Amino acid sequence: MPSFKTLDDLGDITGKRALVRVDLNVPVSDGKVTDTTRIERVAPTIRELSDKGAKVILLAHFGRPKGGPDPEFSLKIVAPSVEAVLDRRVYFADDCIGEAAASAIAGLDDGCILLLENTRFHKGEEKNDPDFVKALAANGDLYINDAFSAAHRAHASTEGLAHHLPAYAGRTMQAELEALEKGLGNPTRPVVAIVGGAKVSTKIDLLQNLVKRVDALVIGGGMANTFLAAQGINVGKSLCEHDLADTARAIMAEAESAGCAIVLPTDGVVAREFKANAASQTVPVDAIPADAMMLDVGPSSIEAVNGWIGKAATLVWNGPLGAFEIEPFDRATVAAARHAAEETRDGRLISVAGGGDTVAALNHAGVADDFTYVSTAGGAFLEWMEGKPLPGVDVLK
Repeated sequence: MPSFKTLDDLGDITGKRALVRVDLNVPVSDGKVTDTTRIERVAPTIRELSDKGAKVILLAHFGRPKGGPDPEFSLKIVAPSVEAVLDRRVYFADDCIGEAAASAIAGLDDGCILLLENTRFHKGEEKNDPDFVKALAANGDLYINDAFSAAHRAHASTEGLAHHLPAYAGRTMQAELEALEKGLGNPTRPVVAIVGGAKVSTKIDLLQNLVKRVDALVIGGGMANTFLAAQGINVGKSLCEHDLADTARAIMAEAESAGCAIVLPTDGVVAREFKANAASQTVPVDAIPADAMMLDVGPSSIEAVNGWIGKAATLVWNGPLGAFEIEPFDRATVAAARHAAEETRDGRLISVAGGGDTVAALNHAGVADDFTYVSTAGGAFLEWMEGKPLPGVDVLK
């Protein structure tokens, strides 16, 4: 059983005002939403509350307004897409507190859905200001947080409200927390983590936490070059943070004492320019030409990574193995993703992945739907993997 209340604990909510924190921070171009993934994720919670007769009042932030109303960041732009995804009428209020919100809520029938204006139009949102929290709480009888992606922030609408109203996790939040528990909280072993991406500097906390929690850590992407260089290997013109050699060596030493295998590439695909279909060759990592850069791991390394995926009962993935955005340097990421998807489909693997680049890479490989769980929450997913407390989750416990 989860250690937090969910929609299953609600009882009769007919006519109750349900304040629901959702993530509607979606990409917009020319005044139109270009990707509705985040809206689709929260739709089940909204529909369920509406079907149970609650007055559903949506709270969300959008973009980074400078602490005041700004038409560019109005959620009015997003409302039509929410309506389209839900296939239900969605009303809109020009503010999230005060008279505008109160009168819009007063006019709602049971089961109706209202979207309030951007919470970040008020400075009190990010400061978790007690007066602003009270003003928000005046709009509802109960509070549901369905925005895991904002759970690493202790803001008024993500943390403060849970101290004023009965608080519950929405279906998306619930699914995310249950998946994360399977991934690192209480996983089935052996656990293998794949961590890729450009820089070690952005993932030091993550690597230090993982070596204590997993049985094997596969390091790919530009990060791998920093670890190879720390072992005295010349990585040519590859992306590499030479100043972090000591950090890399310390992480490897920590892994050794924790009994965690560190898996680095043994061969790589190198090129002299960073562009699609650049002339490339496969070389052992200790034979990278001085004027070339490694842009993907090679076939022997892919075989080793897939071998570890095959041994794993649980896989946690954050970051691509190579420059997957440009061919042919997407091969390793695609091969590993497809192998993990196959193991998951066959019931041999629990696979949890997250982070913007990772989601894009799994979509590129055509396997995002085959993983056990793919988190769309960038920062919150990373902080969870780093073992840090998430204020928006802790307050629901």
